[in-house]
Amino acid sequence: MSGTPPRVGACKWSQPRSDGGAGRLCVTFHFVNASDVAGPRRGEGIPLRTALVEASDRLREAGVPDPDVDAELLAAHVLDLSRGGVQAKVVLGAVIDAVDAAELAALVARRAAREPLQHVTGRAPFRSLELLVGPGVLVPRPETELVAQLAIDALRAVPEPEPVAVDLGTGSGAIALALATEVPHARVFGVELSPEALAWARRNVERVGAPGLELVEGDLADALPELDGAVSVVVSNPPYVPAAMVPADPEVHRFDPAVALYGGEDGLDVIRVLSRRAFVLARPGGVLVIEHAEHQSAPIADLLRADGWRAVAHHRDLTGRDRATTALR
Repeated sequence: MSGTPPRVGACKWSQPRSDGGAGRLCVTFHFVNASDVAGPRRGEGIPLRTALVEASDRLREAGVPDPDVDAELLAAHVLDLSRGGVQAKVVLGAVIDAVDAAELAALVARRAAREPLQHVTGRAPFRSLELLVGPGVLVPRPETELVAQLAIDALRAVPEPEPVAVDLGTGSGAIALALATEVPHARVFGVELSPEALAWARRNVERVGAPGLELVEGDLADALPELDGAVSVVVSNPPYVPAAMVPADPEVHRFDPAVALYGGEDGLDVIRVLSRRAFVLARPGGVLVIEHAEHQSAPIADLLRADGWRAVAHHRDLTGRDRATTALR
């Protein structure tokens, strides 16, 4: 509605005036347009294609690596669609209303400031799972899905009705939840020292639902002594970045917790502790799975063999880089 808003008056009798006349109290109500106080109305908007072009242009100017992809994923989050659903809407010439367009613009501004996409949406995909993530926890990486697969394969191969697996340094709970949901007959333990990360893991366990998974607050150096010699699979994505090799991406060095990234001068400080603790936890024939950087394969193999592990093997990710090492107790 345009023009001057309508007015409505209402009066009632009040106390008599001093001159004896009747008194009246009158109030005038002014009705205003909802858009004047509540922002843009649904129904007004712009073509979705235009909104995506503007979003990707802003992200590109900010140096975001995959601006078109991120623009579509942010729109998908706002519209509660898949990325494919957004692309289909564009083909059909859909319009994004003003409210959703404003929300998209706000999220794009955060992403343009190089806040991780997963922090902006609050979600991170991992295998078949959608995990909650945010400040204080490492965002799960696609390459870690290989590590989870190696652990899942090893756990499935155990000829027992209830094999035991331990994820040391579980973070968001990604690997532990993958094990618990894809090998549901197993008992899985996720160990985490950081209270902030453990809080995210607990949210994810509650969200996903995994009755066979137990989260434990503690240091991987001495975790779960009651399981010594009984664990079939020990898996970990430990901190392995050398202290001097600060990641270039702002999304990593500004937002991922340092305690989850850096592993001392050569990046192997935590892995040394992990190897010794896992050897005590593992049963004879038990499997160890560790994620690491490609240049660390040889020194990790040396330290594992020195600790008594055998059948050490390296595994490449989809880019052809060494990403994980396995060994047998």
